Amino acid sequence: MSQASDDDKQYFFDKPENIKKLLRVFYVCCAVLILLDLVVHRHIYHSWENLPGFYPLYGFVGCVVLVLIAREMRKVLMRKEDYYDDHAD
Repeated sequence: MSQASDDDKQYFFDKPENIKKLLRVFYVCCAVLILLDLVVHRHIYHSWENLPGFYPLYGFVGCVVLVLIAREMRKVLMRKEDYYDDHAD
């Protein structure tokens, strides 16, 4: 009796058909959310919230800004690879 190694183990995302199923679920969720956005009444505070696609655009711009800020923060916070080796006794 031979034991299968860890490399032979099949994970959920190793199978292309599982990825296709997951993408279909995401597409259906997106379609449902778009349809709900047309039906559900929102209490808006600013006039630009009435623009079609305002919230997806706002979310996209927010993510881009977060990535750009993180790239700049990395320059300040990043340490050399051998940072701890330099301080060894």
